[in-house]
Amino acid sequence: MTEVYVYDAVRTPRGKGRPGGSLSTIPPVELVAQLVKALEARNGREAIHAAGAFILGCVTQVGAQGGHIALASRIRADLPDDVPVLTVNNFCVSGLSAVADAARRVASGEAELALAGGVESMSQVEFMTDKATYYADMGMASAMGWSPVGVAADLLATTENIDRDAMDAAVLRSHQRAAKAWADGRYADRVVAITHPDGAVALAHDENIRDFGDGASLKKLPPVFAPFGAAGFDNILLAHRPDVTEVAHRHTVAHCPPISDGAAMILVGSKAAGERWGLTPLARIRSVAEAAGDRVMQLTAGFTALDKALDRAGLDLGSVGAVEFMEAFAAVPVKLERDRSPDMAKLNVNGGHLAMGHPMGATGAILLGTLIDVMRQTNVETGVVAATGGIGVGAAMVLERT
Repeated sequence: MTEVYVYDAVRTPRGKGRPGGSLSTIPPVELVAQLVKALEARNGREAIHAAGAFILGCVTQVGAQGGHIALASRIRADLPDDVPVLTVNNFCVSGLSAVADAARRVASGEAELALAGGVESMSQVEFMTDKATYYADMGMASAMGWSPVGVAADLLATTENIDRDAMDAAVLRSHQRAAKAWADGRYADRVVAITHPDGAVALAHDENIRDFGDGASLKKLPPVFAPFGAAGFDNILLAHRPDVTEVAHRHTVAHCPPISDGAAMILVGSKAAGERWGLTPLARIRSVAEAAGDRVMQLTAGFTALDKALDRAGLDLGSVGAVEFMEAFAAVPVKLERDRSPDMAKLNVNGGHLAMGHPMGATGAILLGTLIDVMRQTNVETGVVAATGGIGVGAAMVLERT
């Protein structure tokens, strides 16, 4: 199989995913198009137009994100008509799954270069507006063991005995590290300022980061998912988990990754393609993994994917130099910290998306770009990125610097 390299990675800033957010008037296809143009400026138009695949993760594929958004984005970006496209929905790991798909195409020889990433404009296309039947049909939800993912996060905190103080600490650390990373210019090489049609800058930095001071204000926030639980979803979860007597609702709004707008694009390819187009590799993809897990608990498959990717690379968590682990509700990074005892100086060192936000279809690709920068900034040879999503999906990837 052909070895696969990451040649470049760019992303938008993450905007507040609500009306009035700085990216809320920018169509999602335009977010992607501006990233493609940035890749052309950085790597040459000929190289980008030589891509043999264009793969885009997106979760809520209706409205502005409907109609095969990867195809619409390729056209908006003025890429050649003969570039094959694929839109991927693997919930919150979609962006990383898209890159993994692109890597497989390169490894198999189907493509020499490929563009992959993700996009989500949650201000324009609200979460769950795809109106899957089980969102509202309690009979179907009960049969599936489904609940809104925030309720499942509370179930995870309950069964794992994760308390508010530990989750508050994870939130505070994420915001503090993100603020410092931006202040130190650690995102300067990867984030592309998004502009309006008149050229005015719409957003140049992540706009969800907050200063919580010493964290005292976090303790005053109330849990947010108890009403959903009381509407019947607690009973659904308890029916599937008879070992649990009640769901203790602990996650506050601060313990949830901010709803966001954003996009990311990654350029991957073979060594021969890089040499042909004069590209300098940033890292080699050493292994990839997709995982599925407990559909009721929902948020554990990222751990499985992490283990699979590390095992395939012949590594363990302690031996990798950098770790980007998706902060999918505060209970998840707390569980990683408690159960796996990672070196905290290697974990999400530039902040996580509890601080910077979660544009669902783009998050996995965003974290991959962050990992590349952290590996360079901390001068380490290996790194792993892992993401987890609703109803038990996970994905991970191990990189090695070239």
